[in-house]
Amino acid sequence: MKRAFKLTSLLSAAALSLLIGVSAKAETPLRIGFSDWPGWTGWQIAIDKGWFKQAGVDVDMQWFDYSASLDAFSAGKLDGDFVATSDALAEGANGTKNELIMLTDYSSGNDQILAKPGITNIKQLAGQKVGIEVGLLEQMLLDHALKANGMTLNSVQLVNTVTNNTPQVLASGAVAAIGVWQPIADQARLALPGAHAIYTSAQAPGLIYDGLIVTPQSLAERPQDWAKVIKVWYRIEAYINNPKTHAEALKIMAARDGVSPQIYQRYVKGTHLLSVEEAKAAFVPGPGLNSIYGSDANADAFNVRNGVYKTPQNIKDYINSSLIDAYKENH
Repeated sequence: MKRAFKLTSLLSAAALSLLIGVSAKAETPLRIGFSDWPGWTGWQIAIDKGWFKQAGVDVDMQWFDYSASLDAFSAGKLDGDFVATSDALAEGANGTKNELIMLTDYSSGNDQILAKPGITNIKQLAGQKVGIEVGLLEQMLLDHALKANGMTLNSVQLVNTVTNNTPQVLASGAVAAIGVWQPIADQARLALPGAHAIYTSAQAPGLIYDGLIVTPQSLAERPQDWAKVIKVWYRIEAYINNPKTHAEALKIMAARDGVSPQIYQRYVKGTHLLSVEEAKAAFVPGPGLNSIYGSDANADAFNVRNGVYKTPQNIKDYINSSLIDAYKENH
């Protein structure tokens, strides 16, 4: 009887310790990386206005340069990160498992093929040099633009150039065009007056999706908390889209980005924020760019073809629509 009491006491102590451990884990903030992209800077609105606390979820939003956020996620320093979905595939191919649980947007003009004066269309790039950071999204955009015009990447001469340096390279006359995103595209126009876009992501909706990837462990342990993060996002989106609050939203996002609201308005226009209905539709399997499955399959083929990684990825392993499927607009 005495032994039984001791065993029961030990079991009770162990159970109590386990409960304390679970409670401590539940109270740990979700560490989420976000960076300089109009589909993501809106999270600053939620930070400033305390919307995470109101939603009942403890979140540590961490601001990064984009590539640094990928490194932090790979190193296990983040539970979630906002990324272009093609980069989620690259993360997984390099050993960092992740699941996409929500889409924020697709690029609709902010990614651009910018040409020097005198070149007015993609076909005129035949045999010309194009400055681009090889293996990144802008090369995929160029690849798509060339295919749309009956050409391939072999039709041009790629000059591997760090994206931040492309404005100077274009202005120097060393290349005929560059692949670039905003705000670097604006910098290129300033460096070379008359430089202009001859193809943009607005001509390829769904080619470049952006969203939130999370670690499988965190999603398994805290699905309700991640559901609350999604709820906060749609509050942010409504705030950005509401004419009554749009100016305030722009002010907050522009301050986070370090530019004027007038400039940031252009960046917002080049980013198609997905409504709940559009996001749910994009999570339906399909072969085209209107589905994240088709878009990721295109990105996967591009990544393998261009040596970003060697082995084709199983797209289904990267996509988890359970939380967005369960989300109700009047949540």
